[in-house]
Amino acid sequence: MPTAVLTDHERSAVQAYLRLLQSVRASFDGPPDGRLPFVVPPSALAEAERALSAAGLAGNEEAFFRLLRGWLPER
Repeated sequence: MPTAVLTDHERSAVQAYLRLLQSVRASFDGPPDGRLPFVVPPSALAEAERALSAAGLAGNEEAFFRLLRGWLPER
């Protein structure tokens, strides 16, 4: 598998997206007591938006998902 060298902006975008994804997953798990709804922090979404914009990405294009796949270990 070829590996791409990410720019600093691309790396930041991928890392911010992964943090956002982790927050979303945690929100689906909910709090331990199961009573209060858990909300994804707006700051997590804002960070991902800023990082994607700085890298010239929207977060939904094939180029971004190629970067993401290159960053994540195979499962």
